[in-house]
Amino acid sequence: MDFNQSTDDNLFDHARIVGKPHARIDGALKVTGQAPYAYERHDVAAHQLVGYPLCATIAKGRITHMDATAARAAPGVAAVVTTLDIEPLAQAKSNVARLFGGDTVAHYHQAIAVVVADTLEQARSAAALIEVRYQEEQGVFDLDAAWEQQTPDEPLSDVGDVDAAFKNAAVTLDEVYRTASQSHAMMEPHASIVDWSDGGQMTVWTSNQMIAWTRKALAKTFAIDLETIRLESPYVGGGFGGKLWLRADTVLAALGSRAAGRPVKLALPRPLVFNNATHRSGTVQRLRIAADAEGRITAFDHSAFSHTLPGGSGENPVNQTRAFYAGASRRVAHTAIEMDLPESADMRAPGEASGLAALEIAMDEMAEKLGMDPVEFRILNDTQVDPEDPNKPFSDRHYVECLQKGAADFGWEARNRTPGGQREGQWLIGQGMAGAYRGAPTMDSGARVRLQAGRLVVETDMTDIGTGSYTIIAQTAAEAMGLALEDVEVRLGNSDYPVSSGSGGQFGAASATAGVYAACLKLQEEIAQRLGMNSPRFEQGMVIAGTTEVALAEVADGEELVAEDTIHFGDFKDTLQIGTFAAHFVEVAVHAHTGETRVRRMLAVCDAGRILNPVTARSQVIGGMTMGVGAALMEGLIPDVERGFFVNHDLASYEVAVHADIPEQEVIFLDTTDAASTPLKAKGVGELGICGVAAAVANAIYNATGIRVRDYPITLDRLIDQLPKVS
Repeated sequence: MDFNQSTDDNLFDHARIVGKPHARIDGALKVTGQAPYAYERHDVAAHQLVGYPLCATIAKGRITHMDATAARAAPGVAAVVTTLDIEPLAQAKSNVARLFGGDTVAHYHQAIAVVVADTLEQARSAAALIEVRYQEEQGVFDLDAAWEQQTPDEPLSDVGDVDAAFKNAAVTLDEVYRTASQSHAMMEPHASIVDWSDGGQMTVWTSNQMIAWTRKALAKTFAIDLETIRLESPYVGGGFGGKLWLRADTVLAALGSRAAGRPVKLALPRPLVFNNATHRSGTVQRLRIAADAEGRITAFDHSAFSHTLPGGSGENPVNQTRAFYAGASRRVAHTAIEMDLPESADMRAPGEASGLAALEIAMDEMAEKLGMDPVEFRILNDTQVDPEDPNKPFSDRHYVECLQKGAADFGWEARNRTPGGQREGQWLIGQGMAGAYRGAPTMDSGARVRLQAGRLVVETDMTDIGTGSYTIIAQTAAEAMGLALEDVEVRLGNSDYPVSSGSGGQFGAASATAGVYAACLKLQEEIAQRLGMNSPRFEQGMVIAGTTEVALAEVADGEELVAEDTIHFGDFKDTLQIGTFAAHFVEVAVHAHTGETRVRRMLAVCDAGRILNPVTARSQVIGGMTMGVGAALMEGLIPDVERGFFVNHDLASYEVAVHADIPEQEVIFLDTTDAASTPLKAKGVGELGICGVAAAVANAIYNATGIRVRDYPITLDRLIDQLPKVS
């Protein structure tokens, strides 16, 4: 199916299932422990062994010696593979660091051996017996120090005359903001079971967001035929971008299985995830804004720096600055500084999460300089066209409505007007807000549908990473085929199924449901042809044309009807700016003597096209809001700038927001649709929820205390020496 123009009125505009609240159809399996996650697939392969990784204890250098003799002789050990035993494996484009093979160490906790044994305890004990010697090399591990010596890259965009705009501006801002490196810290660690016992067919049961990408990466890494690889990932216990790509767990399990001649299961121990796998790079961002006396922005100048291993792209936090607000002139640049810290890569809302953490503080600071309400300042600088290309309109943008609805429902008019001016006992009370913008991309996505005696089975390699894919795909198929939701079975996460968009980048829900719709239309065509009907309707389990009605259960006449299709998104979208928008409002209490910050209430108003399921969409947004609170108040990977690793590499010392940190969250979805996005007029929301939240918290803290903090996370040590003196 080709989607080459904005869609007209269609069945989803009069839906009975899509857009309505439905509980997750996989929810009962998850809460009762029946959903099979990767490490728990005990039934898929007999005689599984257990793998345990050994990881490098230097950040940069060479391995000069490895002795695994004692490990191989240890009780229960079936195989040991060291990185010196094999040539360096090939690198897929998605992997910046080599995953295994050879003597080079590119980052701390890089995998250098795998031990396979009968039990986890035996494998772990034997791994500790491997002797390793290194030739350590000097590395670069301090982003701040590197930033001070770095020459910025050429601008990604330079529109208008930025220098003249600043020279002629009535009000300007010039500040530096810092965001910390962050870990995905998903509940389920990276884990795989691999059966490559005969060195031929490779079967992988793993936890991964992108089936097709990872299958191709495995073929590249091991230089084997793609058709010899089968991959399953029906349930994923959180990913947030950390499971987009092939990682060491799968590679080590595959090597271990080939060496031992039996299936091997391996999970990265939690303390290894933080340095072995990927993370979001920290950033240093210089933001300059110019405005006239009325508050209209005339120029942005946003220059950002992040870190990456050689060949990577880091965290680009400037893209939203190119399109979010009006302004005739703007210059944005991102410099990825090559450093020797562990690999940085995508994490929920890559770029925008970090960029808006800075931009939306800067917008508040500008509003204060201009003597304007922060909400009104943003409304004044709204745009309905791409500021860099005024001939490119937004397909559908209701940011102003988000701001107005949020202000009204939050009670913004009654907010504290004087920073530090509202107090309840020992607590300073403040309110803050921020805008949110995240692009709404789509990717080609395929699906197969099987009609079986009135029951519909949907197959696609789409994954469900806790987002609700099973449910919204079932809703889409039920709507399209005129069935009840319970008459649809959804099968996901299997490379035997048609290639979908996968889960990531806020493109999954919109793309995958469109692909399922395309497959259903193909099935409708086959049914119509079989019945000799012209453009029949599919309603309440019936196929209807004029006065003729045939039950879907009778159409196949005992056979199975199968149809498959892929939706292809046309280049007409290139003429439009397609995005999602939100306004976040937050109230905090800051202890006047300790600097402890407590979030008291949060509100998000979102404009994201048709909401396919308000229940699962709300869950996505409040999850993003919670991660935003973590980014604002506590989350930060702390590098040892001498040895080159993240010190707080476990969930005891890398703190994330928990239930007690989030007392009240409200989410409002505007009733909008975007006909240019997909046939369902839907867009993603999974990453919009985190965008801007950190800045809303930071702005609320400033409102409560009068202390402006521009470095995240805003821990109490950044506040305590500036708080009111204890009387």
